[in-house]
Amino acid sequence: MTRIAVIATGGTIASTATDSGVVATRPAANLVERAGVSGIDTEPHDLMTVGSYCMDLHHLRLISDAVAELLNRTDDPVDGIVITHGTDTLEETAILLDLVHDDPRPVVLTGAQRASDSPDADGPRNLADAILVAGDTRSREQGVLIVFAGQVLPARGTRKTHTSSLAAFSSMSGCPAGQVRSRAQDGAPILAGAAGARRPTPPLPRPTNTFDNTRVDLVEMYPGADDTLMRAAVAAGAKGIVLAGTGIGNANPVVVDAARDLVTRHDVAVVLSTRVPQGPVAGVYGNGGGADLVAAGIPAASGLPATQLRILLALWLSQHEFDASQIRSMIARYANDPDDPK
Repeated sequence: MTRIAVIATGGTIASTATDSGVVATRPAANLVERAGVSGIDTEPHDLMTVGSYCMDLHHLRLISDAVAELLNRTDDPVDGIVITHGTDTLEETAILLDLVHDDPRPVVLTGAQRASDSPDADGPRNLADAILVAGDTRSREQGVLIVFAGQVLPARGTRKTHTSSLAAFSSMSGCPAGQVRSRAQDGAPILAGAAGARRPTPPLPRPTNTFDNTRVDLVEMYPGADDTLMRAAVAAGAKGIVLAGTGIGNANPVVVDAARDLVTRHDVAVVLSTRVPQGPVAGVYGNGGGADLVAAGIPAASGLPATQLRILLALWLSQHEFDASQIRSMIARYANDPDDPK
């Protein structure tokens, strides 16, 4: 029988209402029982019970370690892994796992938008779908997936795009990798286009303890932005900055000068993203726009949202000394779509 490990980390899917608000309380075994999946051997594991808005890089590394331990287990091996997770930062954990995933077996993340004691809780259905997708042979060789509200999404480029809708996640590519459209009479999922082809990038080394304290800050552009937040981040110990520009990836002359100074004089990795949910990032505009940033040595990243780009940069900087050319090559390989303009 197919064996799927379910790692519980907390989040809304495990939460119940209390006098002080909705709080994660339910263990993995209870979540699995409520999902009601038959025909698959589920193995619950309680790793942590944390709202994902409280997670830091240390928590993400612990999840990565738990996944690796289960995949490396030789006695009674698992056929796939499901992780229940809070939705607020699920996209960050998903990209870390995908960047280091080097195994054909699927790793699937899911969660919920409604607390588990809500009369119309969406967690049981999402978890049931995730277990079924993880146990489906068509999900192999697809890296890390997110299963939510009937959609099967690739970890890379997927972000939370609605605060309360049950369909909370969207892919930057604009289309899901598959769908759990309905249930056949035997309870098996019907996957439409199950998991698109995963981009063949070599896995990065798994995070070590150094990752926990590698500071990378996310700085968003807005009318009147200057270099204050960027320099404050560096003063606080940031080794890297993800600049979420306006539009296709723009800033202003003050920010361009600061970015150039941080890269050339202070060995700080600065990478250009956008605050816009979809579309490429490219050096098009001058006078403080993306063209000036790229000319200043700031690589533009189109394949990952800024939240996921921050995780990639933190993972890289936790394992490498600063090297501007290596960072540009890394961004081109792991954070850009080959068909997007730069």
